[in-house]
Amino acid sequence: MSGDLVPLDQLDSMAVQLAKSGLFQGKTKEQIFGLLMFSHAEGVHPMTAMRDFDIINGRPAKKAEAMHRSFIAAGGSIEWHTLDDTKADATFKHPQGGAARIVWDLKRVEQAQIKNEAMYKKYPRQMLRSRCISEGCRTVYPAATSGLYEPGEVQGITEKNMGPAAVVEDEPKLDERPKVVPEQIEAIKKALTDHGVEMAALLAKAEIVDISELAAEDAPGAIRWIEKKKKAA
Repeated sequence: MSGDLVPLDQLDSMAVQLAKSGLFQGKTKEQIFGLLMFSHAEGVHPMTAMRDFDIINGRPAKKAEAMHRSFIAAGGSIEWHTLDDTKADATFKHPQGGAARIVWDLKRVEQAQIKNEAMYKKYPRQMLRSRCISEGCRTVYPAATSGLYEPGEVQGITEKNMGPAAVVEDEPKLDERPKVVPEQIEAIKKALTDHGVEMAALLAKAEIVDISELAAEDAPGAIRWIEKKKKAA
């Protein structure tokens, strides 16, 4: 925990004072209050929340540096293979989530049809790094993202036309998400062995036939389930 929790009845007056201070320009009192409420739920001090979180186009976001800090503080590690104006390439490791190598380059940015192109032209290294950190943390240890995207990702989100002719994409199905990498599979197998849980039990729980079908982002949850199943036994 970053600091003592502030009682809810004090958050509103704090939001008013922060809005008046001008320290966080562009944010209304209501938006600041929303961030303070989020900090209360996350168990962090309000000023830590104002440092680590942001409001982009009316949506909450968590800064990449904050995701990085949360990931390292939770026992994760990041090894950078390349970090320059053309590519951000790093391996993310966590005791519970295994490892995954994430690569973001300008070609991938173009393929993803990211909207905030101007920022990628001005600050390519920083933008690529942020994307890499966000995806890496979300893949290996999702708790580090607090369930949010980093500001650059939120900036690229465009509202869909909800008129009669609009086509709204469905949420990705389970089998469309990136699958576990070998390091994550090894971490799951080790957890099964250490806790005496059968692979068949995990496959039945996940409703899959083979462990390679498990989504990468579900690997940490699978390991937690194995640990809880052992405790329950």
